[in-house]
Amino acid sequence: MLLVASLLLKALAIPLLARVAWVDFTTQKISNGIVLLLLGLGLGSLLLVAVQSGSWWDMGLSVAAGLLLFVVFFPFWALRKVGAGDVKLMAVMPLLVGGAGLVVFSLLLMVFAVAMAVVVVNPFLLPAGAFRVYVQHMDRKGVVPFGVPISIAAICSIVFHIVSRVTGYGGIEKFL
Repeated sequence: MLLVASLLLKALAIPLLARVAWVDFTTQKISNGIVLLLLGLGLGSLLLVAVQSGSWWDMGLSVAAGLLLFVVFFPFWALRKVGAGDVKLMAVMPLLVGGAGLVVFSLLLMVFAVAMAVVVVNPFLLPAGAFRVYVQHMDRKGVVPFGVPISIAAICSIVFHIVSRVTGYGGIEKFL
């Protein structure tokens, strides 16, 4: 029962992450409220798994990874290379995807970050409406919406985790 509740909390994060991606794409802002909601959902999910399994390893690993990511990304914010919302969102992601999902999340983040870089270099690859919105904001702000690949990678990681738990297939987590 606790596992089902944990998966439900992860599933509730998917629409929030989709909103983060869209708002970051259109306005280059990530609200603190949504980041806090994602933090709460992630901690709640990890807590339920820890209570069910009797092991706090996954929660400890996730918290350590979140703190490490915050420390690593903070200087990039200070140098104005990434936004504060991106740093906070990145620090929350290990708590949301869980320690076991960090490998999947990291691989997907690399793929989507490269895809975002390709779009930044060649924005004509976007559909016409998205291209128009993107060019208007790039001309005005000159920033890359890094929250988009973070959110998409997290959504895919969560879906992968839910599907692997529901179907009983451990996926990549079996090999770790």
